[in-house]
Amino acid sequence: MQKQVSQRLTQRFQAYLDLVAEIDDDLLGEKVDVPKHKSLAEHLWCVVGARESYTRAIEAGAWQGFNCSMTAYAVSDFTAALTESAQAANEAIANVDEWDDERLALLATLTEHEVMHEGQIIRHMYALERTLPDSWVWA
Repeated sequence: MQKQVSQRLTQRFQAYLDLVAEIDDDLLGEKVDVPKHKSLAEHLWCVVGARESYTRAIEAGAWQGFNCSMTAYAVSDFTAALTESAQAANEAIANVDEWDDERLALLATLTEHEVMHEGQIIRHMYALERTLPDSWVWA
């Protein structure tokens, strides 16, 4: 099961890269006029931070706390951070010798987090009358 989840997660990682390849810096800050709505930049920052945080947790075998390394928020910054965080997560997953219950739970939660933000971004993009790449299979 871990291999199937990891493969699906890698597809989601690529979908986020497909998204940032099609947007511009102006779109990052656009918001929809509804309560508690986040911008695309805020969603992507959280995705990167979760990837980094869950990568550390999977390596350690236990949650280590949330942290996001991003300090700049242009499309190029998100492209680099999404690429690096996906590579680091994939490497950490590949290097686990034994998938105990804790690591499996961390992997499942990372996957859930990716998909949860994907759904939010889909609604965001549709509300702004934007399109999404074909790799966004839930759109």
